[in-house]
Amino acid sequence: MNENLFSSFITPTMMGLPIVIAITMFPSIMFPSPNRLINNRLISIQQWLVQLTSKQMLSIHNQKGQTWALMLMSLILFIGSTNLLGLLPHSFTPTTQLSLNLGMAIPLWAGTVITGFRHKTKASLAHFLPQGTPLPLIPMLVVIETISLFIQPMALAVRLTANITAGHLLIHLIGGATLALMSISTITAMVTFTILILLTILEFAVALIQAYVFTLLVSLYLHDNT
Repeated sequence: MNENLFSSFITPTMMGLPIVIAITMFPSIMFPSPNRLINNRLISIQQWLVQLTSKQMLSIHNQKGQTWALMLMSLILFIGSTNLLGLLPHSFTPTTQLSLNLGMAIPLWAGTVITGFRHKTKASLAHFLPQGTPLPLIPMLVVIETISLFIQPMALAVRLTANITAGHLLIHLIGGATLALMSISTITAMVTFTILILLTILEFAVALIQAYVFTLLVSLYLHDNT
């Protein structure tokens, strides 16, 4: 096993040019736009899942917040499909790159904050200073609340990156251990292979859960500012 442990996280290139843009656009092929009066089973299931998720996620929003429905559904479909495609052998997972996750988190967070300051200026400013704060603690609390506000997009991006990267590293390590144990102990290799199968199933769940968590947190930020 001379392969670098982090080689699967290196941005792939073709003829010296990065192809990460093409990879990030590939999941859109999985969700074709329906153009028939009666859809097939796959598209019907996709539409049912999207409607169920949007109904659950947007139930807490008012009319102004529900205008973000298309953005939130596109976000969860993109992250979920990208995470699932990254579990295929010899594939690349764009969501393991902190730069991509920050590129999603910062504009969405900034959009919710700007929306709050535009439509709920007093309520947004009130978050920086809880009611009943003693006078000597006012400057310190304003600084703390400001720092916590600017940490939100970093927390979104780092959470997604860490969870996806950790799962891929575990699969890589256990897969390498299984291959190494095949020539030493067949029973031990079968045990590690069983663990690998269970971990892979867990990673499928984590791929979908992390997409839902990322989108849900953006939705909560939007709810606080609309």
